[in-house]
Amino acid sequence: MTVPIKHLRFGKGFSVALSSARGQAATMVIAPGDCEGGPDNRHRGADQWLYVLSGSGVAILGGRRHRIKGGSLVLIEKGTTHEIRNTGRTPLKTLNVYVPPAYTADGDELPRGRS
Repeated sequence: MTVPIKHLRFGKGFSVALSSARGQAATMVIAPGDCEGGPDNRHRGADQWLYVLSGSGVAILGGRRHRIKGGSLVLIEKGTTHEIRNTGRTPLKTLNVYVPPAYTADGDELPRGRS
């Protein structure tokens, strides 16, 4: 059984925080000028909800650019190509929720439709 509560630490990069059979949460910190994802990045088997805790940047979803900042909530539907860029001067910190899970505990992407 998964421990239902975890204290989140926002270190560098991407880290799976908590998972169940039906969903998953991860933290992500992007340094100023850096990005995660790219024109070929997509989750074929999971929707991603990305909540920006702090910082600012751009979410490029299916080729369309959207400004994001602390308090922004972004829905990235399964199959949508996406990239998150930090265009600010401070780290861009996000909490990401995947339904169903998209990654292993080590952060490797799961095959489509598997959890």
